[in-house]
Amino acid sequence: MNSALLKPRPARDLAADATGPRLRVCVVTETWPPEVNGVAMTIHRLVAWLGGRHDVTLVRVRQRGTDAGLQIPGVETVLMPGVPVPRYHGLRMGTPSVGRLKALWRNDRPDVVHMITEGPLGWSAVRAATALGIPVVSDFHTNFHQYATHYGLGLFQRPALSYLRGLHNRTRLTLVPTRALADDLERRGFRQLDVLSRGIDTERFSPSRRRDELRRSWGAGPEDPVLLMVSRIAPEKNLPLALRAFDAAREGVPGTRMVVVGDGPARAALARAHPEVLFAGMRTGTDLAEHYASADIFVFPSRSETFGNVTLEAMASGLAVVAFDYAAAREHLADGRNGRSLPTTDDPGFIQAVADLAADRRETRRLAAAGRGTALEIDWSQVCIRYEALLRRATENPDD
Repeated sequence: MNSALLKPRPARDLAADATGPRLRVCVVTETWPPEVNGVAMTIHRLVAWLGGRHDVTLVRVRQRGTDAGLQIPGVETVLMPGVPVPRYHGLRMGTPSVGRLKALWRNDRPDVVHMITEGPLGWSAVRAATALGIPVVSDFHTNFHQYATHYGLGLFQRPALSYLRGLHNRTRLTLVPTRALADDLERRGFRQLDVLSRGIDTERFSPSRRRDELRRSWGAGPEDPVLLMVSRIAPEKNLPLALRAFDAAREGVPGTRMVVVGDGPARAALARAHPEVLFAGMRTGTDLAEHYASADIFVFPSRSETFGNVTLEAMASGLAVVAFDYAAAREHLADGRNGRSLPTTDDPGFIQAVADLAADRRETRRLAAAGRGTALEIDWSQVCIRYEALLRRATENPDD
């Protein structure tokens, strides 16, 4: 197999590849709605679209309690045992399940298995499918090897990377959300990479969701700038830099407010240390969309994303985005044209960009309007067409 990075073809050119007989697809994941994260949202969108065209089985971890996981009509769901994820309250990961998956696939053999998450269940899926000669497509979603450093586990960074490389290189194709990530992984020895980007729901995330009463509940007047960060509140998300930017913005514009949406292991400590910041907790659906649209400036200091769906959600919601030139921002932000995109090493520049926008309402609105225009061009249907074509290619061209 050619180990060079596969060059993505435009979705319109892949449309022909997406035609043909129905596929039998098994998708294996350790995260699924109502869990709130970019991976769960993305795979739900893809599975729902694929389920309308093919025979799809979803193998996922049983969630807590009665398992209120989102159901998709026409998609068969197989629940697997799970255990809590350490330090991430409410999340569960799978357990080694090679034997169960082999039995499932001997009885109902799929044409292709799509492994979404790289935990014990994902590892089991690759082993079981490989043993049965079933093609596997994998996803690289989370920089676990980078996260190790944020949790004081730097010694485990190299073993984590080795594990991920070995796992993904056993699959026929590894999908990544950005060209930059594909280039980085290729340099690290990952093979058979291709780019499957993300789309955005511009009807759900829209400036029309702005709510004056919500802003008033935050203590913000009509012209007071509101900074927003939507993220898991954890060390790898670099929230302290966002808080420093908020302090700088308040120095210039005392009426500036900051809202943080999300939950995570660092939330309680940060909320105690920063009573001037509104920690709004987890928000979903229309409530989340209203929180986005009711702010003005999206502050996203993370340097550990594989993509960062929140960047697109903020752009679609009509916010001026300040982010590092990384992941989704590198793909979709042009500094000074539709947002602010700073070099990943430029913390002072990041802080200054936030403070400058807080003090310049006209520039904030200009960048917000341009970002909304960019979001309107990112169509989920094209992403889904490409997804289907890549799955089909994995089944039809095993030696390509």
